[in-house]
Amino acid sequence: MVRSHLYLASASPRRRELLLQIGVTCQVLPVDLDESPEPGESAEHYVGRLALDKARAALTLLGKAERTLILAADTAVVIGADILGKPRDAADAAAMLRRLSGGEHRVLSGVALIGADGRETSALNESRVRMRRIFDAEIAAYWATGEPADKAGGYAIQGRAAVFVEALSGSYSGVMGLPLFETAALLAAAGVPSLHKIILKEPT
Repeated sequence: MVRSHLYLASASPRRRELLLQIGVTCQVLPVDLDESPEPGESAEHYVGRLALDKARAALTLLGKAERTLILAADTAVVIGADILGKPRDAADAAAMLRRLSGGEHRVLSGVALIGADGRETSALNESRVRMRRIFDAEIAAYWATGEPADKAGGYAIQGRAAVFVEALSGSYSGVMGLPLFETAALLAAAGVPSLHKIILKEPT
């Protein structure tokens, strides 16, 4: 049996590293899309739509190559009804972190897979993150590290912002940007082996 070749429609090194964590290798194929929410769009629909749009855009770049699988994901930090994307600048990042400070917010991650037969599948993960109070001096120092500039909500849970996180309910990998439970399930259904198959294999 010839294995399908997996492409990751993302420039995020974190998503590639998360795939490697479960034994899945891929080729990175970044796509450039307008990531603005549509008027009245729910956060759940937003991340699901963007994940699929990224996968479809990558498929357009590749053409209809045989045995090609395309994986894409999108993550949003949500507080109330507001979707917090990547900060435009230091002031925007500071405003986001002040809103997150001392409270709980949701992190939604959508993941989509286009199979070798053109079939589209997708999944959604929701996590909840509680932040301690974050002081303005900490916010300024954090921005100066450069870490929050390209992160949804203006923070990276796997980086220095870990010291702000009091509690997490849900998926750590989902908050990072690629929920591995859902991703592994989609890949397994498409015939892509991953480390979980080795771990869960019954002893002989």
